[in-house]
Amino acid sequence: MNKRRQEKLRRQRRKRNLCYGILAAITLLVFSLTVLGISRLLPDRVRDGAEQVSEDSGTQVTTTLSQPEMNASGTKDFFKEITLRGWQSDSQGIRYIAADGTSYGKGWHDIDGSQYYFDENGYVKTGWHVIDGKDCYFDESGKYDSEKVRPMIALTFDDGPGKYTEELLECLEENNAKATFFMLGQNAERYPNTVKHMEKLGMELANHTYDHPILTNLSSTQISNEIEKTSRIIERIAGKAPASMRPPGGAFNHTVRSVSGLPIIMWSIDTKDWKTKSEDMTYRCVMDNARDGSVVLMHDIHQWSAKAAIRMIPELVAKGFKLVTVEELARAKGITLENGKAYYYFGEGTQQVE
Repeated sequence: MNKRRQEKLRRQRRKRNLCYGILAAITLLVFSLTVLGISRLLPDRVRDGAEQVSEDSGTQVTTTLSQPEMNASGTKDFFKEITLRGWQSDSQGIRYIAADGTSYGKGWHDIDGSQYYFDENGYVKTGWHVIDGKDCYFDESGKYDSEKVRPMIALTFDDGPGKYTEELLECLEENNAKATFFMLGQNAERYPNTVKHMEKLGMELANHTYDHPILTNLSSTQISNEIEKTSRIIERIAGKAPASMRPPGGAFNHTVRSVSGLPIIMWSIDTKDWKTKSEDMTYRCVMDNARDGSVVLMHDIHQWSAKAAIRMIPELVAKGFKLVTVEELARAKGITLENGKAYYYFGEGTQQVE
């Protein structure tokens, strides 16, 4: 009887102790959570206090470390201090941050002995650009290379103007490019506004006879009439007479030379656009063979040829070519065009693509 009683009392004590333990744990948990909540309500400068220990005395000294306060002006000054200096690049390009934290304004600037040209937004120019009337080349980092000479080619168009010429002129204007148009007098009469547009854009207006006869089959008088009539028509419309001519079919002889009264401009790249009737073949012929000094023959009266030209013009510019008139090309190469003399190519060596 006594044993059962004692065992019962032991079980009650264990149960009571277990309850006390659970209660103590709950109390500790509540206390911890309470302390944590109060600490979050305290100011930062109190909560962020840190203990420092003196190594000399071995005693512990508690010091309150206050968090620095920063107003709007202070924040601006802080970020200004950490701004990177020197060359920086982003999605818009490359720019240079000076020692005072500012970027360079538009124009030429010398940095570490090299010249750079910055745009209005403070970014350097790369590739080819015309600055103050001069072709300037800047490498991928924006450094100016005074030794690099821009390659030039002359795109020429025969037999126009026509219904596709205006679209071609728009493309040339958009790409800051020039071309030479060897016009038939009869077509200049049909499209006087296009002729005026050519002159306004700075294109070269040239003579291709009145109605496209093979000049070597004509008499001196007939040759002269074909050329002079066309020159008068173009001058009446544009206010400026042609300074060069191209004989239809490229056919000329001593008589044509002596009667023409103008330099005879031939070509170094014949696209054969009139024969292939292919935009792709015309495009590929020029892109595969264009080089400094090339004179390209095409016809703006053919839609496929006009489309090929509109396709190639921006690509030629992107490759670094400057598209100029025949007159500009000759002048750049130091060549004075002479009446009655034939010119094919203005580059080094020879080129004749048929």
